[in-house]
Amino acid sequence: MDKATDHQVHVIGGGLAGTEAAWQLAQAGIKVRLSEMRGAGDMTPAHQTDGLAELVCSNSFRSDDADKNAVGLLHQEMRRLGSLIMTQAEPAKVPAGSALAVDRDVFSQGVTRALAEHPNVAVVRERVDTLPTSGMTIIATGPLTAPALAASIGQAAGMDHLAFFDAIAPVLHYDSIDMDKCWMANRWDKIGPGGGEGKDYINCPMNREQYQAFVQGLIDGEKTEFKEWETNTPYFEGCMPIEVMASRGPETLRHGPMKPMGLDDPRTGRWPYAVVQLRQDNASGTLWNMVGFQTKLKHGAQVELFRTIPGLEKAEFARLGGLHRNTFIQSPKLLDPTLRLKSAPHIRFAGQMTGCEGYVESAAIGLLAGRFAAAELLGQPLPAPPPETALGALLGHVTGNEATADYQPMNVNFGLFPPLEDVKKKQRKEAMTSRARAALGQWLGELQPA
Repeated sequence: MDKATDHQVHVIGGGLAGTEAAWQLAQAGIKVRLSEMRGAGDMTPAHQTDGLAELVCSNSFRSDDADKNAVGLLHQEMRRLGSLIMTQAEPAKVPAGSALAVDRDVFSQGVTRALAEHPNVAVVRERVDTLPTSGMTIIATGPLTAPALAASIGQAAGMDHLAFFDAIAPVLHYDSIDMDKCWMANRWDKIGPGGGEGKDYINCPMNREQYQAFVQGLIDGEKTEFKEWETNTPYFEGCMPIEVMASRGPETLRHGPMKPMGLDDPRTGRWPYAVVQLRQDNASGTLWNMVGFQTKLKHGAQVELFRTIPGLEKAEFARLGGLHRNTFIQSPKLLDPTLRLKSAPHIRFAGQMTGCEGYVESAAIGLLAGRFAAAELLGQPLPAPPPETALGALLGHVTGNEATADYQPMNVNFGLFPPLEDVKKKQRKEAMTSRARAALGQWLGELQPA
C-alpha cells in the first residue's frame, strides 16, 4: 500500500518540530504522513530551500554545556531519547566555542534523508489549508504558518492567535573579511563541542568613536516599513533586532552582542571597547554569520553600515538580515498536558507555535508531541517528564496552569525549573542539572516495560 495513504498520524510541517515528531512516531512503529508545503510550489518569506528542518535564523543550537546551561541540559536529554535533530547535528557540527553550531545544508540534508528512508514515514509535498476534522494530527507548521491554515487554527481555537516579529542575522563570505584587522578567538579561549583550539570566532574590534558612530547609524538607518496590521506586534526579547537594542541606550550593545569581555586583542593585549563577532556558518568555513545581528534595517542600509565595521569594509554578503512575522497560540489556555487541543483532542500542536522559542526547544516539544501521540495509539499512557527535567520544565511553560493574557514565547531556562532553596547560588546550576539527570533517569526507568 502507498505509504502516503497508509498512515496513522498526520504530521503537518517539516521544520524541526514536525520532523522530530514524525521520527519519534516512526521509531515507535507508527505510520506517519509528513506534509510540507515547501517543494509543492509554496515558500515562506524566510526559507530559502525545500529541505526539511531548514535553519532560518541562525546555525546555532546555543550552549552544549549540560552541567551549567539549561539548553545544554535539554540537548543531553533529547540525545537520551533518541532525538533525530540531535543525532543529525553531530555530523554537521562546525566550531563555535562552547555552542553547538552546524552546517545548515549538511544538517537539513541529514534530516531529510533519514525521514525519506524510514519505512514508516511518507514525506508528502503538499499545502494543508484547513485542520483535519478527524484522525490523529500534529500541527507543527511553525511561526510562518500559511495564512489559510493559520485562519483555520484560529477558528478551531476559538480565539485569535498571537504574533511577534523575529529577525534574521546577515551571512557573509569569509574571503571578503580583512583578517589583518580581525582575529580568531573564543571568549575566554573556551573550547566547545565542535572542536577547534579555542579560536572559533572572528572578532572585529571597535574603539569608542567607532562604536558610538555605529550605534548612531543603527538608530538612524532606514528600517523595514510595517504593514498596518503589524504595527502593534511585539518582538521576542531573545531575538531582538540589533537596532531596537541600540535604541534602549548607548551602552546596551556593549553589554549584549558586542560585549568585549574575555576577548584579548592580540595587537594590544587588551579588550577592545566593543567587538562584532562572526560565527562559522558552514562546514567549509566559507560563510560566517554576524552573531546577534538580527536586523530590520533595509538591505542598502545594512551594507552601508556593516561595512564601517573594522575588517568588514569590503564584506560581501551571502544573505542580508531580514524580518518576518511569527505566530503562536495561547497554549496554556488551549492545550491539555499532552499538547492536545482541548476543543479538538485529535489535534496536537508542537514547536514554536506553542510558545516555545528556539530550534532545540521547538524540536523538544515535537519530540514530546510524537511520543504522547504514539503512547495514545499504542494504549500505553505516557506520564509527562518530571518538572525537574529540561523537557518537563519546557512542557510546563507551554501547558502550565497559569493561563495569563500576556503569555509570551520563551527559551528553556532555569527559571522554569522548580527552585532549589538550600543550595548556594554558585552551585545552583550544577545542582539543578544533576537533579534533572536523576529525575530523567527515574522517568525513563518507569517507562520501561515490566
